[in-house]
Amino acid sequence: MRRNFLISIFLIAAPLTLFSQNYLADQYERAELLFLNRNYFDAITEYKRLLFFDGDKTHLYQANYMIGQCYKNGAKWDDAVKYFKIAGLSTSDNGEIYDAEIEIVRVNILRKTSYQALTILDHLESNPVYTDKNNEINYWRGWAYIFADEWEKAAESFGYIDNEHQLKKYCEQVTDDKYSITFARLISYILPGSGEVYTGHYFEGLISLGWNVLWGYLSVNAFIQDRTLDGILISSLLWLRFYRGGIQSGEKSAEDENLKITNAALKFLQMHYRGIKP
Repeated sequence: MRRNFLISIFLIAAPLTLFSQNYLADQYERAELLFLNRNYFDAITEYKRLLFFDGDKTHLYQANYMIGQCYKNGAKWDDAVKYFKIAGLSTSDNGEIYDAEIEIVRVNILRKTSYQALTILDHLESNPVYTDKNNEINYWRGWAYIFADEWEKAAESFGYIDNEHQLKKYCEQVTDDKYSITFARLISYILPGSGEVYTGHYFEGLISLGWNVLWGYLSVNAFIQDRTLDGILISSLLWLRFYRGGIQSGEKSAEDENLKITNAALKFLQMHYRGIKP
Protein backbone atom coordinates (compact mmCIF):
# COMPACT_ATOMS: atom_id res chain seq x y z
CA MET A 1 0.00 0.00 0.00
CA ARG A 2 2.76 2.40 0.99
CA ARG A 3 4.75 1.46 -2.09
CA ASN A 4 1.78 2.22 -4.32
CA PHE A 5 1.33 5.60 -2.62
CA LEU A 6 4.97 6.55 -3.27
CA ILE A 7 4.69 5.48 -6.89
CA SER A 8 1.59 7.63 -7.26
CA ILE A 9 3.37 10.65 -5.77
CA PHE A 10 6.29 10.10 -8.16
CA LEU A 11 4.00 9.80 -11.17
CA ILE A 12 2.33 13.09 -10.23
CA ALA A 13 5.51 14.98 -9.25
CA ALA A 14 7.58 14.01 -12.28
CA PRO A 15 5.27 15.62 -14.85
CA LEU A 16 4.88 18.66 -12.63
CA THR A 17 8.66 19.05 -12.39
CA LEU A 18 9.02 18.62 -16.12
CA PHE A 19 6.20 21.12 -16.67
CA SER A 20 7.90 23.57 -14.31
CA GLN A 21 11.23 23.27 -16.13
CA ASN A 22 9.58 23.72 -19.51
CA TYR A 23 7.60 26.70 -18.22
CA LEU A 24 10.73 28.39 -16.86
CA ALA A 25 12.59 27.80 -20.12
CA ASP A 26 9.70 29.26 -22.11
CA GLN A 27 9.42 32.17 -19.70
CA TYR A 28 13.12 32.93 -20.04
CA GLU A 29 12.92 32.83 -23.84
CA ARG A 30 9.88 35.15 -23.75
CA ALA A 31 11.77 37.66 -21.62
CA GLU A 32 14.88 37.39 -23.84
CA LEU A 33 12.83 38.05 -26.97
CA LEU A 34 11.32 41.18 -25.42
CA PHE A 35 14.80 42.37 -24.45
CA LEU A 36 16.18 41.78 -27.94
CA ASN A 37 13.25 43.76 -29.36
CA ARG A 38 14.06 46.59 -26.94
CA ASN A 39 10.78 46.25 -25.06
CA TYR A 40 12.66 46.76 -21.82
CA PHE A 41 9.71 47.53 -19.54
CA ASP A 42 7.84 44.36 -20.60
CA ALA A 43 11.07 42.36 -20.41
CA ILE A 44 11.57 43.43 -16.78
CA THR A 45 8.06 42.19 -15.97
CA GLU A 46 8.76 38.81 -17.58
CA TYR A 47 12.14 38.40 -15.88
CA LYS A 48 10.54 39.17 -12.53
CA ARG A 49 7.80 36.64 -13.26
CA LEU A 50 10.55 34.12 -14.01
CA LEU A 51 12.15 34.84 -10.64
CA PHE A 52 8.80 34.42 -8.87
CA PHE A 53 8.20 30.92 -10.26
CA ASP A 54 11.84 29.79 -10.14
CA GLY A 55 11.69 27.85 -6.89
CA ASP A 56 15.09 26.24 -7.42
CA LYS A 57 16.64 29.62 -8.22
CA THR A 58 18.36 28.27 -11.30
CA HIS A 59 17.82 31.57 -13.14
CA LEU A 60 18.58 33.85 -10.19
CA TYR A 61 21.82 35.29 -11.56
CA GLN A 62 20.85 35.59 -15.20
CA ALA A 63 17.40 37.07 -14.57
CA ASN A 64 18.71 39.74 -12.19
CA TYR A 65 21.60 40.47 -14.55
CA MET A 66 19.20 40.98 -17.46
CA ILE A 67 16.87 43.15 -15.37
CA GLY A 68 19.93 45.31 -14.71
CA GLN A 69 20.57 45.45 -18.46
CA CYS A 70 16.98 46.52 -19.08
CA TYR A 71 17.22 49.32 -16.55
CA LYS A 72 20.59 50.36 -17.98
CA ASN A 73 19.16 50.62 -21.48
CA GLY A 74 16.31 52.67 -20.06
CA ALA A 75 18.80 55.02 -18.35
CA LYS A 76 17.50 54.01 -14.90
CA TRP A 77 20.99 54.02 -13.45
CA ASP A 78 20.22 53.41 -9.76
CA ASP A 79 17.89 50.50 -10.54
CA ALA A 80 20.46 49.03 -12.93
CA VAL A 81 23.19 49.10 -10.26
CA LYS A 82 20.79 47.55 -7.74
CA TYR A 83 20.05 44.50 -9.90
CA PHE A 84 23.64 44.03 -11.05
CA LYS A 85 24.61 43.94 -7.38
CA ILE A 86 21.89 41.37 -6.64
CA ALA A 87 23.13 39.29 -9.57
CA GLY A 88 26.71 39.40 -8.28
CA LEU A 89 25.62 38.37 -4.79
CA SER A 90 23.52 35.48 -6.07
CA THR A 91 26.41 33.52 -7.57
CA SER A 92 29.72 32.03 -6.48
CA ASP A 93 31.09 31.91 -10.02
CA ASN A 94 34.04 34.32 -10.28
CA GLY A 95 33.37 34.99 -13.95
CA GLU A 96 29.75 35.95 -13.29
CA ILE A 97 30.74 38.13 -10.34
CA TYR A 98 33.29 39.89 -12.53
CA ASP A 99 30.76 40.48 -15.32
CA ALA A 100 28.26 42.00 -12.86
CA GLU A 101 30.94 44.27 -11.37
CA ILE A 102 32.01 45.48 -14.82
CA GLU A 103 28.39 46.32 -15.65
CA ILE A 104 28.23 48.40 -12.46
CA VAL A 105 31.42 50.14 -13.59
CA ARG A 106 29.88 50.91 -16.98
CA VAL A 107 26.76 52.37 -15.38
CA ASN A 108 28.89 54.56 -13.12
CA ILE A 109 30.83 55.77 -16.15
CA LEU A 110 27.60 56.71 -17.94
CA ARG A 111 26.19 58.59 -14.96
CA LYS A 112 29.61 60.24 -14.46
CA THR A 113 30.20 58.89 -10.98
CA SER A 114 33.75 58.16 -12.10
CA TYR A 115 35.19 57.85 -8.59
CA GLN A 116 32.92 54.86 -7.87
CA ALA A 117 33.84 53.26 -11.20
CA LEU A 118 37.56 53.69 -10.53
CA THR A 119 37.22 52.32 -7.00
CA ILE A 120 35.57 49.13 -8.27
CA LEU A 121 38.23 48.74 -10.99
CA ASP A 122 41.01 49.15 -8.43
CA HIS A 123 39.38 46.48 -6.28
CA LEU A 124 39.10 44.08 -9.24
CA GLU A 125 42.70 44.74 -10.24
CA SER A 126 43.95 43.92 -6.74
CA ASN A 127 42.08 40.59 -6.74
CA PRO A 128 44.48 37.78 -7.78
CA VAL A 129 41.55 35.90 -9.33
CA TYR A 130 41.37 38.50 -12.10
CA THR A 131 45.02 38.88 -13.06
CA ASP A 132 44.11 37.94 -16.63
CA LYS A 133 41.63 40.83 -16.82
CA ASN A 134 44.17 43.69 -16.57
CA ASN A 135 43.68 44.87 -20.15
CA GLU A 136 39.91 45.00 -19.79
CA ILE A 137 40.20 46.75 -16.42
CA ASN A 138 42.51 49.38 -17.94
CA TYR A 139 40.12 49.73 -20.87
CA TRP A 140 37.21 50.68 -18.61
CA ARG A 141 39.51 52.79 -16.44
CA GLY A 142 40.33 54.78 -19.56
CA TRP A 143 36.64 55.33 -20.28
CA ALA A 144 36.05 56.41 -16.68
CA TYR A 145 38.75 59.06 -17.07
CA ILE A 146 37.25 60.19 -20.40
CA PHE A 147 33.88 60.84 -18.79
CA ALA A 148 35.67 62.57 -15.90
CA ASP A 149 37.27 64.88 -18.50
CA GLU A 150 40.75 63.66 -17.59
CA TRP A 151 41.98 62.82 -21.07
CA GLU A 152 45.65 62.60 -20.19
CA LYS A 153 45.01 59.92 -17.57
CA ALA A 154 42.71 58.16 -20.03
CA ALA A 155 45.51 58.04 -22.60
CA GLU A 156 47.82 56.57 -19.98
CA SER A 157 45.32 53.82 -19.13
CA PHE A 158 44.82 52.84 -22.78
CA GLY A 159 48.59 52.92 -23.21
CA TYR A 160 48.93 50.09 -20.69
CA ILE A 161 46.96 47.93 -23.12
CA ASP A 162 48.81 48.98 -26.26
CA ASN A 163 51.04 51.99 -26.82
CA GLU A 164 49.48 52.30 -30.28
CA HIS A 165 45.91 51.91 -29.03
CA GLN A 166 43.40 53.93 -31.05
CA LEU A 167 41.83 55.48 -27.96
CA LYS A 168 45.22 56.37 -26.50
CA LYS A 169 46.09 58.39 -29.58
CA TYR A 170 42.67 60.03 -29.65
CA CYS A 171 42.88 61.03 -25.97
CA GLU A 172 46.33 62.51 -26.56
CA GLN A 173 44.93 64.53 -29.45
CA VAL A 174 42.11 65.89 -27.28
CA THR A 175 44.64 66.76 -24.55
CA ASP A 176 46.71 68.70 -27.09
CA ASP A 177 43.61 70.49 -28.43
CA LYS A 178 42.47 71.72 -25.02
CA TYR A 179 43.54 75.10 -23.66
CA SER A 180 45.51 75.57 -20.45
CA ILE A 181 43.28 77.36 -17.95
CA THR A 182 46.31 78.15 -15.80
CA PHE A 183 48.13 79.74 -18.75
CA ALA A 184 45.04 81.74 -19.75
CA ARG A 185 44.77 83.10 -16.22
CA LEU A 186 48.50 83.88 -16.00
CA ILE A 187 48.75 85.84 -19.24
CA SER A 188 45.58 87.72 -18.30
CA TYR A 189 47.36 88.92 -15.16
CA ILE A 190 50.22 90.19 -17.32
CA LEU A 191 48.10 91.68 -20.10
CA PRO A 192 44.32 91.90 -19.68
CA GLY A 193 42.48 90.49 -22.69
CA SER A 194 45.30 88.17 -23.73
CA GLY A 195 43.45 85.19 -22.20
CA GLU A 196 40.55 85.72 -24.60
CA VAL A 197 42.94 86.21 -27.52
CA TYR A 198 44.70 82.95 -26.57
CA THR A 199 41.38 81.06 -26.83
CA GLY A 200 40.45 82.69 -30.14
CA HIS A 201 38.08 85.34 -28.76
CA TYR A 202 39.94 88.20 -30.41
CA PHE A 203 37.20 90.82 -30.31
CA GLU A 204 36.44 90.26 -26.63
CA GLY A 205 40.15 90.33 -25.87
CA LEU A 206 40.66 93.67 -27.62
CA ILE A 207 37.62 95.16 -25.88
CA SER A 208 38.94 94.03 -22.49
CA LEU A 209 42.39 95.42 -23.24
CA GLY A 210 40.88 98.70 -24.46
CA TRP A 211 38.86 99.26 -21.31
CA ASN A 212 41.87 98.54 -19.13
CA VAL A 213 44.07 100.91 -21.11
CA LEU A 214 41.42 103.65 -20.94
CA TRP A 215 40.78 103.48 -17.22
CA GLY A 216 44.44 102.91 -16.45
CA TYR A 217 45.33 106.03 -18.39
CA LEU A 218 42.62 108.09 -16.67
CA SER A 219 43.72 106.83 -13.25
CA VAL A 220 47.41 107.62 -13.82
CA ASN A 221 46.57 110.97 -15.38
CA ALA A 222 44.49 111.90 -12.32
CA PHE A 223 47.44 111.22 -10.02
CA ILE A 224 49.80 113.19 -12.26
CA GLN A 225 47.43 116.17 -12.08
CA ASP A 226 47.29 115.87 -8.27
CA ARG A 227 43.66 114.77 -8.36
CA THR A 228 44.40 112.08 -5.84
CA LEU A 229 40.79 111.35 -4.85
CA ASP A 230 39.75 111.01 -8.49
CA GLY A 231 42.71 108.74 -9.10
CA ILE A 232 41.83 106.50 -6.16
CA LEU A 233 38.17 106.30 -7.18
CA ILE A 234 38.99 105.55 -10.80
CA SER A 235 41.59 102.94 -9.81
CA SER A 236 39.52 101.16 -7.19
CA LEU A 237 36.07 101.38 -8.80
CA LEU A 238 36.79 101.16 -12.52
CA TRP A 239 40.30 100.14 -13.48
CA LEU A 240 40.60 97.32 -10.92
CA ARG A 241 37.12 96.15 -11.82
CA PHE A 242 38.01 95.78 -15.50
CA TYR A 243 41.43 94.32 -14.68
CA ARG A 244 39.90 91.65 -12.42
CA GLY A 245 37.14 91.06 -14.94
CA GLY A 246 39.71 90.55 -17.70
CA ILE A 247 41.43 87.83 -15.67
CA GLN A 248 38.14 86.07 -14.94
CA SER A 249 37.04 86.39 -18.55
CA GLY A 250 40.29 84.89 -19.84
CA GLU A 251 39.93 81.94 -17.49
CA LYS A 252 36.27 81.42 -18.38
CA SER A 253 37.05 81.57 -22.10
CA ALA A 254 39.48 78.68 -21.68
CA GLU A 255 36.94 76.71 -19.65
CA ASP A 256 34.19 77.29 -22.22
CA GLU A 257 36.39 76.29 -25.15
CA ASN A 258 37.56 73.18 -23.31
CA LEU A 259 33.95 72.21 -22.66
CA LYS A 260 33.21 72.52 -26.39
CA ILE A 261 36.25 70.37 -27.21
CA THR A 262 35.22 67.74 -24.65
CA ASN A 263 31.61 67.59 -25.86
CA ALA A 264 32.73 67.33 -29.48
CA ALA A 265 35.17 64.53 -28.57
CA LEU A 266 32.48 62.58 -26.70
CA LYS A 267 30.07 62.98 -29.59
CA PHE A 268 32.73 61.76 -32.02
CA LEU A 269 33.34 58.65 -29.91
CA GLN A 270 29.61 58.01 -29.64
CA MET A 271 29.05 58.27 -33.39
CA HIS A 272 32.26 56.89 -34.88
CA TYR A 273 34.13 54.68 -32.41
CA ARG A 274 33.37 51.05 -33.26
CA GLY A 275 34.76 49.39 -30.17
CA ILE A 276 32.90 48.51 -26.99
CA LYS A 277 31.50 51.59 -25.25
CA PRO A 278 30.03 52.02 -21.76
